[in-house]
Amino acid sequence: METSELLKKVRKIEIKTKGLSKHIFSGEYHSAFKGRGMSFSEVRDYQYGDDVRNIDWNVTARMNTPHVKVFEEEREMTVMLLIDMSGSAFFGTVDQMKNELLTEICAVLAFSAINNNDKVGVLFFSEKVEKFIPPKKGKQHILRIIRELINFEPEASGTDLGKALEYFNNIIKKRSTCFILSDFLTKGYENALRIAKRRHDMIGVHLFDPREEVLPSVGLIRAVDAETGAYAWIDSSLSSVRENYQKSFTDNYNYFKSTFVKCGADTLSIRTDEPYVNALLKFFKRRAK
Repeated sequence: METSELLKKVRKIEIKTKGLSKHIFSGEYHSAFKGRGMSFSEVRDYQYGDDVRNIDWNVTARMNTPHVKVFEEEREMTVMLLIDMSGSAFFGTVDQMKNELLTEICAVLAFSAINNNDKVGVLFFSEKVEKFIPPKKGKQHILRIIRELINFEPEASGTDLGKALEYFNNIIKKRSTCFILSDFLTKGYENALRIAKRRHDMIGVHLFDPREEVLPSVGLIRAVDAETGAYAWIDSSLSSVRENYQKSFTDNYNYFKSTFVKCGADTLSIRTDEPYVNALLKFFKRRAK
């Protein structure tokens, strides 16, 4: 993509998503993640009503009077975006392809994060880790992320979320809020997700096109698997074919949902033919309760 065209696309996404982040999501985002953790502030004299579990016994013994540790809410956090760039992301039958919707959602989350003085990092993955952008603050950093989202060309086309999570677990040591944005047409990532959840706040954002869930009856179709490149002729007029097609989607979705629930992680699903703003607002409000 030419530089001028890329800059125009970046600017268009910036205008749309920055406005949403500032005027719609800023308060909801802060409320949803304000309870993300507590950090040590100071030690002071024990006062009536203090939680005895916070007594600092070393200082108490040294001073001969009870002292307690004081904690305060962490004002800054790290937001990580784990972004599925496999072949199936480049699919769409309505207004947007999945990767275009993914770009906008990532931009909204990123601008919401920097409005809250948080750092944002990105990990692009397919069947391998494609690229890692370390967490940083600032508008220029977010614009770089948007440029990468628009112009990134993955080297592989398959999906291996487990491998991406293993990399994430090894490289991000400080607690973070991690959004995994994917169509989750993959399995086998339960162990890596469970390990990640021990330290991080994990959220699975399931993006899908309505035609991935339901196959219309339109006769003979020449289809291609976006991740393997394999072609096949499908007779969509057969009810058994349509039922198996829907079952495959449902099996992957149920695995995604049950795996995240078992690991204690959050989920939300967003269709390409529905406004993502409503889904995000609903999710943030649910988190804030």
